[in-house]
Amino acid sequence: MQFDNSEVGKTIRALRKEKGLSQDVLSGLAGIARTHLTMIENGSKQANFETLWRLATALGMRPSELVAQIERRIEASENH
Repeated sequence: MQFDNSEVGKTIRALRKEKGLSQDVLSGLAGIARTHLTMIENGSKQANFETLWRLATALGMRPSELVAQIERRIEASENH
């Protein structure tokens, strides 16, 4: 499995929208700048582990669950 920054961003964006959260709200809950979240969702910035941890917590999930969802999205994109 190859790491794919854009799939990380797509996963976070999809989860944020599922929860009905705006970028402003999610970034506030996670303690990061909205512009930082925008760049992560667009795949132009790589989130470090602490940022992924904060985002997972803000989304009401365990960091391992977020990583598992990212893995599934990457695997699905590789199979197409």
